[in-house]
Amino acid sequence: MTEKSYAKVNIFLKIAGLRGNYHELASRFVKVHSLYDTISFEKEKVDNFTLIGNFSCNLEKNTVYKVYLELKKFSCVEEFFKNYIVRIDKKIPEFAGLGGGSSNAAVFLNMVNNYCNLALSKDELSKIGEKIGADVPFFVYEYDSANVSGIGEIVEKFDEDILDIEVFTPRIECNTGEIFKIFREKFYKEISQEDSKKLFSLSSKEILSNFDIKSANDLYEPALSLYSNLEKFAQKGWFFSGSGSSFFRINNGK
Repeated sequence: MTEKSYAKVNIFLKIAGLRGNYHELASRFVKVHSLYDTISFEKEKVDNFTLIGNFSCNLEKNTVYKVYLELKKFSCVEEFFKNYIVRIDKKIPEFAGLGGGSSNAAVFLNMVNNYCNLALSKDELSKIGEKIGADVPFFVYEYDSANVSGIGEIVEKFDEDILDIEVFTPRIECNTGEIFKIFREKFYKEISQEDSKKLFSLSSKEILSNFDIKSANDLYEPALSLYSNLEKFAQKGWFFSGSGSSFFRINNGK
């Protein structure tokens, strides 16, 4: 019982408005097939839910554990995890704009749904995922490429060729909350609905050929203002994912 939990990059990321304390997005999420964690359910009798992996946070803050708390209302789920432990082999860097924790949460959701025969639809799983994190719904649907809007809950599949994406993550841990805070205070701007629609209609290759690192991602300059060392890694032809610190490019012009 092992599944891959893929990373993602944001081909573009634009702020489309505010919803209370949250920022509404217009973004293209693309799965990175070459970078993934693995999640395994291993048969072992235990008294309590057991999660093993090289995490930087404690159990209570782990996205997978948060999903478990949402699903344990199904009696079969609690019983299942008295007979299985969860092991995650982490390869996706944390605090890197690659959605590792959200991906883990979504894959765990899908695995529990399958192995415990919960028969929940993708939409129902996505609703649970929204409670855990804004990026979780994208991973729940398992699309290779999707237009994402709202605060992450609106996920629309985008049909295009699978991209060969290369990712580089410097040893800089970016704090997403702080970056959004400084964006709101000093860099705030909104993309119009009309411009969002235009971007949503273009292929990822077309978008990257017409944008540079600053114009593709509204969070790059706020991140740079807090973590000036990022500029050392911003090479020509590379782009910035999420709130960082990862950079990416399409390999061999593909």
